[in-house]
Amino acid sequence: MKKLKVEFLVGLFVILALAALAWLTLKVGSGSLVGGDTYSIEARFANAGGLHAGSSVLLSGVSVGTVESIRMDPSDYSAIATLRILSDLRLPSDTMASIKTSGLIGDKFIALAPGAEEEYLAPGARITMTESAVDLESLIGKMAFGAVDKDAETKDQTDKLSQ
Repeated sequence: MKKLKVEFLVGLFVILALAALAWLTLKVGSGSLVGGDTYSIEARFANAGGLHAGSSVLLSGVSVGTVESIRMDPSDYSAIATLRILSDLRLPSDTMASIKTSGLIGDKFIALAPGAEEEYLAPGARITMTESAVDLESLIGKMAFGAVDKDAETKDQTDKLSQ
């Protein structure tokens, strides 16, 4: 009887440990453990390729938030990313948001570069200065198929004709 009780307690402990591990994995994966209170701001990008909800928001290489959602603005077909930023971080109104890649073909994240304005972004405000994601496939395609050289040749021919 005592052996059965010990086995039951060990089994219960293992189940609780697995449940705690699953909960922690979900929290870390969704970026919920950034910590503390947050506020929401938006950034408009012409191309948000590779960026997804849960991506990191970094300032000086330090994680200061996460991407909450990405939606398309039907009026101009741009991507609007909603960012969750730590509430104790006050960003100047001329802050710039750039979509960067960790490594050569790694995950995308948003890098914030604060400006020098005296006014700060209010919760719900939109960052106006943005830099979209670089499309590596197009760049490689241009390099591989000589589109860069054709542009240079076309410019040379145009210059000769105009003289």
